[in-house]
Amino acid sequence: MYHNVRLLFLATLFLGVCNSSFGQEDGNKELAKEYVSQAELMMEAAQPMVDVRDIYVLAAEADPSNIVANWRAGDFHIKTVGKKNAVKYFLQVLELDPEYRFDIEYWIGRAYHFGLEFDKALAFYSRYRQKLIDRDGYRGRDRVELADVDRKIYECQNAIEFVANPAHYSVVNIGSAINSEYEEYGPVLNEDETILIFTTRRRDGNLNENVFSDNKPYEDIFISTKQGDNWSPAENIGNIVNTPFHDSNLALSADGNQLFLYKDDNNGDIYESDRKEDGTWTFPQPMSESINSEGFKEASISISPDGNILFFASDRPGGQGGIDIYYSIKDRNGEWARSKNLGSMINTEFDDDAPFIDYDGKTLYFSSLGRKGMGGYDIFKSEYDSAAGEWMEPQNLGYPINTPDDDIFFVSTKDGKRGYYASVREDGLGFTDIYMVTILQEDEVGETIAAKDIEQVDTTPADSSQTDIVAVEDKTEPMQPVVLLVSVMDESGEPLAAKTSLVSSDNVMAGKTNRGPGQFEFRVNSMEPKVYKLSVENSGFIFQNIDVRLPGVSTSEQVIERKVRMKKLRVGRRSVLRNIYFNFDKATFKDESFNELNKLQGMMSENTGLQIEISGHTDNIGAAAYNKQLSQRRANAVKDFLVEKGIDARRITAVGYGEEKPLASNDDEKEGRELNRRVEFKVLGGK
Repeated sequence: MYHNVRLLFLATLFLGVCNSSFGQEDGNKELAKEYVSQAELMMEAAQPMVDVRDIYVLAAEADPSNIVANWRAGDFHIKTVGKKNAVKYFLQVLELDPEYRFDIEYWIGRAYHFGLEFDKALAFYSRYRQKLIDRDGYRGRDRVELADVDRKIYECQNAIEFVANPAHYSVVNIGSAINSEYEEYGPVLNEDETILIFTTRRRDGNLNENVFSDNKPYEDIFISTKQGDNWSPAENIGNIVNTPFHDSNLALSADGNQLFLYKDDNNGDIYESDRKEDGTWTFPQPMSESINSEGFKEASISISPDGNILFFASDRPGGQGGIDIYYSIKDRNGEWARSKNLGSMINTEFDDDAPFIDYDGKTLYFSSLGRKGMGGYDIFKSEYDSAAGEWMEPQNLGYPINTPDDDIFFVSTKDGKRGYYASVREDGLGFTDIYMVTILQEDEVGETIAAKDIEQVDTTPADSSQTDIVAVEDKTEPMQPVVLLVSVMDESGEPLAAKTSLVSSDNVMAGKTNRGPGQFEFRVNSMEPKVYKLSVENSGFIFQNIDVRLPGVSTSEQVIERKVRMKKLRVGRRSVLRNIYFNFDKATFKDESFNELNKLQGMMSENTGLQIEISGHTDNIGAAAYNKQLSQRRANAVKDFLVEKGIDARRITAVGYGEEKPLASNDDEKEGRELNRRVEFKVLGGK
C-alpha cells in the first residue's frame, strides 16, 4: 500500500515540475532535487531502506549530474539488496568528481565484488590501495584502511579460485510454502527432517499488526512439518514462544523437543523452550550464567546430538577478537559447566559465529569473516581429532554455497546428504530465502575411473580341473571434465563483456574461468548427460537464458563451443520469457519461475529508463474470451511482481492477447500450443 501511495506522490510531483516554467533540463534538475528531499524525509520517518533507495534512483535518473543522488543510490544498493547495481551510480560519482569521496574507488570495487566481477573489483581495489599509499596523511571519515582493502583483494583472489572450481552441491529454493516476499532465515530441523522452524519478517501471520522502526514487520518464529516430500505451508509457532516484538529461533534439539531462542534482553541472551506432549511449547526461560554473560551478546547456539555439549557464539571479552565460538559441557548434575573458548584453531581476530555441531558429534560447521573467504561471512567446517585432542584446520565449503555476501546459519541433516541455510540468490521469492543444499555423492561426479583388465589365468597343476580368475592389471584413468567455451558478442560480432553462469537442471553450478574479453570457459563433471541453463547478461542488452545439453564426462577430452549474440534494448524489440511457468489455469507462479522473473527485474533495475510491455499469450484451447482474460491476469502478475520489487509501475504496461498472436500452429502440442502459451516483453522506450 505504501509503495503505491509513494508512486502516486511521485507522479504528481513529476507533473508539477514538468508543467513549471523551467526548460526540460532545468525541470529535470529540479525534479531530482525534489526526489532527494523526499528521500531525506523518508529516512527521517524510518521508511524501508529499499523505498528510500528507489527514490534516490529516480533522482539520479532524472538528473545524472546530481552527485548526491548518485552517491546515495549506490550507497543504498550496497546497504540493501541488488548490491551489484550500485556500480553504475558509483562510476557516475567518479566521473562527476573523483574527489567527492576519498574512498569512491573502494566502493566501486565492492559493487563489482558483490556482482561476481572479480577482475574489475581487483582493478578498483588496487587503484584505491595506491591512493592510500600516495596520500598516506589523509585522515578523513571516508577513508577505508589499508588492512581492509588488502582483505578484500585477498577475498577476490579466493573467489576467482572458488568460482573456477565449485563444490559439488545442488542449491535449491525450498519454495513458497516456506519462503515469501519478505525475509526468511535461521532454518533449524530435527534429526528426522520432519520439522522445520525458522525466523521471518512476513506480514501474514505476524503477531504484531504494527511494524518495527525500519517500517518492516517484527521478527516472528514460524514452523512447518514435512508431508511426504513437501513442506506444509508455514504457520506462526504461537504466542507462547512469540511475543508482539522481535523473536528469532537459534537451534532445535535432535529430537525436536527443545527449541533455543534469541531475545534482546541483557544486550542479547539465549532462551530455551520445551515442546509438550500436546505439541505446544513452554514459556521460554533464559539459560544459565554459564552460557549467558552479563551485558554481552550471545546470539547463536548448537547442542550435540547426545545433549551433553553446547556450542555458542559470544562477543564477551577475552576471546580471539570480535565474536568467538565457545563450548560448555553438562556436568554430572545435569547443569552446564563454565564455558570455554574453542581456541585459535576455530576462532580468529575477525567474527566467528553460527556454530552447528553435526550428528556425528565431531564435525563443526560455522561462519567466519576471516580465514580463506570470498567476502562477508563464509561457511566453514572442521573435524575434531579425538586422538590429538584438537580441531583440524577449517575448510571453506566453497562456491556456490558461499558468495561475496553473508552466508551463515548452515545446518546439516542426520544422513549428511543435505543442508539448509538462508541466502539471497537469483531464484529467490523475496529478499533472504531458505535453501536446501544437496551434497552430491562421489558416484554422481566424475573425477577418476578404475578399469580392471580381467582374464582367466590357469594357476593350478596340470591334473586339476580348476581355473582361478585373477586381475592382472589395475588401471586408473583420469576422467576429463566437459569444457564449454562460450563467446559473447554484440550484434556486430565484437566481443562483449558479460555476466555469465552455467547451472544444471538439478541446480549444480559449473566452474567458470574468464579467458579474455567476452570469452568464458565452463567445466562440468557430471557422470550423466544433463541440460544446463546458460545465463548471459549485460547492461543495455536483452538478457538470455539458453538451454545447453552437455554429455557426461569421459576419459577423453570433450570441448563444445557456443556463440551468444546479444541484442540491444531497442524500441520494438521483443523477447519471450520462456522460463516463466504458471499453475494450471491460474495466474500464480510456479517456484521455478522466479529465476527468470528476477532476471527481468535485474534488467529493469540496471536500465532505469527502460519502458516495456508485458504481454500474456495462450493457445486456442478453450473459449477465446476466457483465454484473453487469463492472459491478462498473467501479464498483470508479472507486472505486480516487478512493482513489488521496486520497479516504477509507470514503466510497465500489461496486456493480455489471449490466442490472438500465436508463434506456431495450435495443431500440435509440443511444437505448437506449448510455444504459444507464453509471456513476452517488448521494449516501448528508454534504456
